[in-house]
Amino acid sequence: MTETEREPSDVQPVAFERALVGQVGASDLPAGIAPGVDATYAAGLELQARSQWSYARSRFLRHRLAMTGLVVLILVFAAGAFANFVAPYSPDALDLEHVYLSPTTFAHHYFGTDEIGRDYLSRVIFGIRTSEEVGVFVAFLSTIVGIIVGAVAGYFGGWIDNILMRITDLVLTLPALAILLCAAALWGQGSQWRVSFILAGFFWTGLARIVRGVFLSLREKEYVEAAKAAGSGDLRIMFRHILPNTLGPIVVAGTLAVAAAIIVESALSFLGFGIKDPTPSLGKLIASGQQAPQNWWITLFPGLVLLIMVISINFIGDGLRDALDPQQRRVRA
Repeated sequence: MTETEREPSDVQPVAFERALVGQVGASDLPAGIAPGVDATYAAGLELQARSQWSYARSRFLRHRLAMTGLVVLILVFAAGAFANFVAPYSPDALDLEHVYLSPTTFAHHYFGTDEIGRDYLSRVIFGIRTSEEVGVFVAFLSTIVGIIVGAVAGYFGGWIDNILMRITDLVLTLPALAILLCAAALWGQGSQWRVSFILAGFFWTGLARIVRGVFLSLREKEYVEAAKAAGSGDLRIMFRHILPNTLGPIVVAGTLAVAAAIIVESALSFLGFGIKDPTPSLGKLIASGQQAPQNWWITLFPGLVLLIMVISINFIGDGLRDALDPQQRRVRA
């Protein structure tokens, strides 16, 4: 079919897109579209094409579960970040006259007290801060390592790819729980930052494989060949031209890594190999309920807060995944 034989439905979208970027004038558009464009310019307005990030932001804002999770997570993380101002007591303040006090409004013990009279609401709030710091730090550090390893392996390929991916496969084949327990017991020493570094040493592998796969497909694109022909170096091509096109999977994986790190840290603390006293930890607070199972609030409140945090982060991750998927045309929630 020649240019003059094309149906109007074939010509209009192309001509309209060219008009948006200023390649053709309104007079060059089909009769059904030209009046609308003329009216827009006559009103002093300018037509602009929306970017992919603009569409992604719009889809994320329409994702109800993601927005609900974002609001809840902001409130919970804000309480942990400003624990010194939000908590009614110091997490280590003792009140031996009110041991194992059930939740009450008396003296602002809304979550009750523990075995030595410490306010449980205050300890849960400071435990949120600990989990927040561990989750964000592990996600950030593992994302940086995963990006570097995956980008180098995917871009250069060959023996570099083989070495880095065999190291990645080796880490993936290790019994993670057993290694984490041993490493936390030997080097963790109850410090949240030591535990965070240990967790980051296992969390980077999944993201590295994702980034490598995207780099393998993008390194053959025309714009990469054009950048090479223009004299751009390998590092500039990797981190200036290819990496921005991999941000979608990276953002989603990094968000979900926060929830995974919080769960693993809580599990280690629950088993007694993670963060130790006097630093409050949600996993440690849940474990303290084993000493007095009849005092239900000791286990319920930190467990409920942990559940809310993880579910909220997973909702946000689902929303980001749907929003950043260029093939997604409908918001699923």
